[in-house]
Amino acid sequence: MKTINLDSIWQISKFLENKKYNFDKENILKILNKEDIDEAYKIISKWDNYSPTPLLNLNKLAEKLKFNKIFYKDESKRFSLKSFKALGGAYAVEKITKGNKEIVVSTATAGNHGRSVAWGSSKLGLKCKIFISEYVSEFRAEAMRSFGADIIRVNGNYDNSLKECIKQSKQNNWQIVQDVAWEDYKQVPKLTMAGYSVMMKEISQQIKNEKISHVILQAGVGGMAAAMVAGIARYLNDIPKIIVVEPESAACVLESIKAGKLEKISIKKESLMGGMSCDEVSLVPWEILKNSVSHCVTVSDNCISKTVKSLANCEFSNEKIIGGECSTPGIISLIGMNNDPEIKKKLNLNENSNILLFGCEGDADEELYQKLLNE
Repeated sequence: MKTINLDSIWQISKFLENKKYNFDKENILKILNKEDIDEAYKIISKWDNYSPTPLLNLNKLAEKLKFNKIFYKDESKRFSLKSFKALGGAYAVEKITKGNKEIVVSTATAGNHGRSVAWGSSKLGLKCKIFISEYVSEFRAEAMRSFGADIIRVNGNYDNSLKECIKQSKQNNWQIVQDVAWEDYKQVPKLTMAGYSVMMKEISQQIKNEKISHVILQAGVGGMAAAMVAGIARYLNDIPKIIVVEPESAACVLESIKAGKLEKISIKKESLMGGMSCDEVSLVPWEILKNSVSHCVTVSDNCISKTVKSLANCEFSNEKIIGGECSTPGIISLIGMNNDPEIKKKLNLNENSNILLFGCEGDADEELYQKLLNE
């Protein structure tokens, strides 16, 4: 067995305790309600080729860190899309269009959400327009074209692509299916999040009688993280410590929780974790996250390739795991927090801890994945 070297390179760059932490199950389920969560599972579980993605045990890493168990939800196996996003965009397309073939669907994306919207539109025979920034790889663009979507590339970052999507959609009367909420646009992002919550339904059945003590959730605009919080409120009796992890260059959740209000940050350099490189928390997720997240952490890009390789080389688990760049921050932050005795004590991380991590994508961008493996 190859020994895992968990030296000081594994670290977090920021750590914040939420002074306003108050997990209010009733309030969370007012924002994303039980009926929407239950309906999403009922519909998605009937889709062709649906099956729950594996909940793996990172037994080697747990042994090294002296924790009881580390669970890893492996979304590389989600349909053919290799990402949890398959659950959200495609479900929202189905609910919003109700099969009306006249509707043209549009969205802006860093990659995986757009692929889900394109796939959902393709299944229903709908036209689809997808806006991407200059930073989205051509590989991801081709993956969306393979489902028949028209790709419109926009100069600048994700924000620019979203603005262009909204502008052209208004001009052409296209139906925007976006995973980001803004004033007067909240229903579609809620449907998208309801789709994501299927992961927590599956997890609640997969853990059997185990209790999760800590969950680490990746955040970009916060949709997945907030959906998992709502899923915890819906399906788990014992509430774990909920930790949000973000790239240090794009910590909009951390900065908003620190300020006690929504804060738009300025991204100086795009993170390698492209799907998480976001400058502002979406409105609906913020309503859930602002009180239900106990702690926030940030990580740099430094350990991404090492983590991708360790997953593939069976260093964390008995089996080979294909995890893309956005699947790494949970592991990086967990090792980093464990390497800081004060933080470890504060979080009560010990030999009884059962930690839940999200491998939210596989090699969704195969070219980048191979590059990270080879570094």
